[in-house]
Amino acid sequence: MTATTTLTPPPSSKISLYEASTQCKNWRFSSQQLAHTRASLNEAAVKVIQKTFESHEPGSSNNVSFLNADEEVLLVKLYITKITQLCGLFRFPEEVEATAITYLKRFYLKNTVMDWHPKNVMLTALFLATKTTNNPISLEAYTHHIPKTAPNDVLDLEFLVAQSLGFEFAIWHAHRALWGIWLDIQNLPIISQKLSPDLYDTALGHIRASRLTDAELIYTPSQIALAAFALTLPEIASQWLAAKLPTEVTNLKNVTEDIMLLITAHGQPPNVESVREVDRRLKLCKNPEKVVGSKAYLARKQDEERISEEKRNKKVAESQKFVDEEDVFGNELGQKRQGLVDYDDDDDD
Repeated sequence: MTATTTLTPPPSSKISLYEASTQCKNWRFSSQQLAHTRASLNEAAVKVIQKTFESHEPGSSNNVSFLNADEEVLLVKLYITKITQLCGLFRFPEEVEATAITYLKRFYLKNTVMDWHPKNVMLTALFLATKTTNNPISLEAYTHHIPKTAPNDVLDLEFLVAQSLGFEFAIWHAHRALWGIWLDIQNLPIISQKLSPDLYDTALGHIRASRLTDAELIYTPSQIALAAFALTLPEIASQWLAAKLPTEVTNLKNVTEDIMLLITAHGQPPNVESVREVDRRLKLCKNPEKVVGSKAYLARKQDEERISEEKRNKKVAESQKFVDEEDVFGNELGQKRQGLVDYDDDDDD
């Protein structure tokens, strides 16, 4: 008789909801990965645009000063501040503002400002965020309050933006984690009196400043929230960390210090004059295929129409071939299939 051994599977290690999210899996990078992604995207875009310039006007790209990756980030940063302004105008909640900013950042990890200007993408990202956060506004009401903006300016890019996001619309935000830590801190034994709400507002201000940086693309929402508290209440933040995560104090302190440095060094709106110069150069180096009315634009439209026409003709030809094709089973069966021949089921009659 052979003994039977029962194998017990090892216990599965539990992961947090955030760790299981698409944000953690697809939108977290190291600083080096971000720099490489942006540099590669910029380099590829410049090559394509140079080729487009040269194909229509040889030598026309020689004197063009193309944007580099850092200048693209600078321009996107300006339009992050525009999202904040528009959210104030419409009185959108914090969730809409934070979500729209995240969408804008992610879009430009897949695309370049030399193809798609941040102004139009920003307007579309914000409108999309109102829908995905369940704070909808009609397109007409939205565009009515934004100068020189028509509904098509938003709708024409909506699918492109959604596609660039991988249709991953749910965002884990640092301001939510901040509120959770704030409530938890109130219950620490060391806190003898209720903390002033002004301190929370100060910490929230640091969260908002972090949105002007790459923090959310590198760190977790809870790490950013902890850094915001450390900038506001350093002693209490350290005590909370020691009480809640005693085995991770050293590591998290190092991470927190990195985030604090990032926020203080880069969490301010960009210099307007610097951005104005970048935007001026963008008008000269923008992909001509995206400039309505240009030779390259018209040529691309003609190519698209030709390809569409060829596809339509191919479908028509295939349909006609099916109709005209001689039935391989013989005329009688073919006629029966078309309902042209009556027949009796009893062959003997």
